[in-house]
Amino acid sequence: MREQEAVFKNGNEMAAIAAAHMDFHVMGYFPITPSTGVSEELSAMKADGLHNIVLIPGDGEHGAAGICYGAAIAGGRVVNATSANGLLYALEQLPVQSGTRTPMVLNVITRSVSGPLDIKGDHSDIMYTLNTGWIILMAKDPQRIYDFNIIGTKVAENEDVMLPVIVASDGFFTSHQKRRNLVFKHKDNVKEFLGEYKPKYTAIDPEKPITIGPYMNEPDLINNKVQLSKAMDRAYEIIPKILEEYGRQTGRYYNTIETYKMEDAEACLFVLNSSFDTAMEAVDMLRREGKKVGIVSTNILRPWPKKEIIEVFKDVKALCIADRQESYGAKAGNMSIEIRATLKDDPNNNTLIFSRIYGIGGKEFYVDDAIELLKEALAVAEGGKVLKAFDYIGAYEGNKHYQEKKFINSVTSNYFDNGITVEKNQQTGELTVKGVNTRNLTKVPKRIAPGHQACPGCGIFPNLNLLTKGLNGYVVFLFQTGCAMVVTTGYPYTAFRSTYIHNLFQNGAATLSGVVEMFEEKKRRGEVDKDLQITFVMVSGDGGMDIGMGPAIGTALRNHNMIIFEYDNGGYMNTGYQLSYTTPHLAESKTSIVGPSFAGKSTFQKKGGTSTFHKDTPMIMAGTHIPYLATVAESHTVDFIKKAAKAQYVANNEGLAYVKAISACPLNWKSPPEEQRSVIGRAVESCYFPLYEIYQGITKITYDPEKSQKKMPVSKFFDRMGVTKHLLRDDYSQELKRIQREIDRRWGRLKAMDEHPLL
Repeated sequence: MREQEAVFKNGNEMAAIAAAHMDFHVMGYFPITPSTGVSEELSAMKADGLHNIVLIPGDGEHGAAGICYGAAIAGGRVVNATSANGLLYALEQLPVQSGTRTPMVLNVITRSVSGPLDIKGDHSDIMYTLNTGWIILMAKDPQRIYDFNIIGTKVAENEDVMLPVIVASDGFFTSHQKRRNLVFKHKDNVKEFLGEYKPKYTAIDPEKPITIGPYMNEPDLINNKVQLSKAMDRAYEIIPKILEEYGRQTGRYYNTIETYKMEDAEACLFVLNSSFDTAMEAVDMLRREGKKVGIVSTNILRPWPKKEIIEVFKDVKALCIADRQESYGAKAGNMSIEIRATLKDDPNNNTLIFSRIYGIGGKEFYVDDAIELLKEALAVAEGGKVLKAFDYIGAYEGNKHYQEKKFINSVTSNYFDNGITVEKNQQTGELTVKGVNTRNLTKVPKRIAPGHQACPGCGIFPNLNLLTKGLNGYVVFLFQTGCAMVVTTGYPYTAFRSTYIHNLFQNGAATLSGVVEMFEEKKRRGEVDKDLQITFVMVSGDGGMDIGMGPAIGTALRNHNMIIFEYDNGGYMNTGYQLSYTTPHLAESKTSIVGPSFAGKSTFQKKGGTSTFHKDTPMIMAGTHIPYLATVAESHTVDFIKKAAKAQYVANNEGLAYVKAISACPLNWKSPPEEQRSVIGRAVESCYFPLYEIYQGITKITYDPEKSQKKMPVSKFFDRMGVTKHLLRDDYSQELKRIQREIDRRWGRLKAMDEHPLL
């Protein structure tokens, strides 16, 4: 046995420690709850100089999966972590990786799949991976997450296997639960156990040029799949040997399947992962009453442990298979389907089986629940008959006499006129806004009612309020996933007084464009009043214009009649502030920790420098040549409202309008809530966030701090936020100068565009 030491860590932290101990080369990642803690922990460890893994932030889970695949085909050890919809977004990459026989490790922190949105743990995501050709290990506790990451890497890299591996653990139940765990005291012991990874082919060997992922005709593809199938068969043979070898190193011996008191069990329960420990207590309680009950789980989901499943259930009279998801329409969860199919191949098996769905959306699984399921199995064993083959547990009927209540007054098409008009000069083509009276606008009903659950000082709602003050008539909102969505629509309530739609983080713009075109088509067909006017607004933030940039550009190029409104708070705030592409350069976030060995946003090395400065989204959108785009800030109220009115005019008459606001996040910026408007003002005065608009290709600066003699260095803006204050230290002086030069360059370019209409 190798020397080990105790650590008190949760599951996400144990995955990070395993990656560091194995000295992985690359991690491509994108934050999603509850898996984000893996990349956060690795970032903190990197800042302290505890590993050399290159952490590469993807533009979304699909991009992160591509980064990982690219790094893997280049012959390195690669790790990633994701959950739920992030896994599904990356899903099409998974068969590519297994089909080209490229090892890596993916930690799936299991979580409920939208919709509706729920961030708690169940198994609805991991079951989508069963047919992807990946080995799947199930880790029921933080210790196994560490162990299975190491074991999985050795399995994946075996020359007879060469397949990627998923290590699946339960979101929040395991990922966030701290326990006492044991880890190797010396990293060299881990490297010795794994051995050197020497893939036969890589994408970066000039002496062995190869083609990876070619087009395959149908006679050849079937052979590829046969080879993948045989590799999975070899993994089935190899895994027990590696488990045994690991046990000799650590004293922790794992079997292919997990059992508890199954020696003479007549009735038993099958569950996956963290529910196993809960069910163990139920078994003990019933055993004390003389009941012959037991529990079974599996540590390996793929390759499927068919022989072991047949063996363990050969003498069982009744079996309850409890799944944390349903394969809809099959009246069963995936484990129920698989076990039933397996036992059909044993002609001597007479086990009576029934299926139960439990724990959806993180619903707790208590000892009493396990007792009830085991008692039901006992009743089936004694009666020799299954009374109910399928059911959910924990669901409730609800109130049959419930009548809908209206908690807030809706804003309909008879919305109070805000008094603002927009006129277009037919000679010059300019838009003129009239009637902006801030006193009168206080009388305009708010489209978002009080009662949201945002943090104190959150800039989202002042921004939304100012935006909607400039909009007349009825508005349909679509919100991508983010803080603004989460804090306003906790079921069964909503803060929206007009129609509200939610779709996923990346696809809001495309979704709303579908709504827009259906509305126009229904008007054309006479199915909707042709005089009805609706303004359609997509709201994005918290990094939504990173992962959602592609669909937004597609929507812009199609030029749908709608508004895209981005509140930019400089990070992925809805998952706890991880860096995004709009995070200030070298700012601290939970995935860009400032420490002695690494500092701030530049989380991966680049030849000739560090990562790029914050993304200039408006200029990216300007490249699509949409009719109108503008930047706004709550510190400049009238300017904000006028631009909102122009955006509505364009959306109703000319096509797409894009409006971007800088949005305060005092919790994650680490600045007092009451100071946020002045902080935003400094972003404008320093030209970090200049105010301008581009209409029909003509750029106009709408506020010039130089002419107002208020222009200040960017350090005055950074000084007001805790996440950038380290940039004011002497050891960052050169970097601060680089940032100032870039801001001056962008401001100079913008002034040139303002002065020269052809630019």
